[in-house]
Amino acid sequence: MPAADSLTIHEILHLLELAGVAVFAVSGALMAAEKRMDPFGFVVLGTVTAIGGGTLRDLVLGGGPVFWVDQPDFLMVCIVVSLPVFWLARLLRSVQTSLLWFDALGMAMFTVTGTHKALAMGAPGVVAGTMGVMSAAFGGILRDVICGERPLLLHSDVYATAALAGAILLVQADALGLSPMTANWGAFALIFVIRAGAIRFGWSIPSYKP
Repeated sequence: MPAADSLTIHEILHLLELAGVAVFAVSGALMAAEKRMDPFGFVVLGTVTAIGGGTLRDLVLGGGPVFWVDQPDFLMVCIVVSLPVFWLARLLRSVQTSLLWFDALGMAMFTVTGTHKALAMGAPGVVAGTMGVMSAAFGGILRDVICGERPLLLHSDVYATAALAGAILLVQADALGLSPMTANWGAFALIFVIRAGAIRFGWSIPSYKP
């Protein structure tokens, strides 16, 4: 692939990761609104949610500093996005519903960036897919555990399955040599549509019944 194309893809993925951090920071801050925290709590919960998945991904993959240590602009985005939610959350009709939609957007973005980063480092397809799901879900798990909530990952509605579908699409596209840009946007759309269907229509996976 020409260097110019690689640079373009790198820039798009960087912007997508920044957007994912911002969206996940909002979802964390909305949970802080649900729990009636102070402004500091909004920033802490928003930051933990936003960088948790990517931090675990980078620690597992190795190969350099954790992304927000090397690029502190991610931390600045967390603070700048989380704090205003302290005053703006009350304008929302339903904080809980808004949280779900922001979480869905963040999941789609981080699955794409997490899977792509693992593939770029030469990880096998199954590892890259796992890293994509881990990047998408772990921040939300931390958010829910800190707030004493049952993690969305453990609910019966379709959640991590959406991220897994997008990660598989990216891995297969990479194996077939398809355009990374097309694959990335296709995976993003697939994840968001599946998760949106779960939120809107209550799609779920059968749970264990003794």
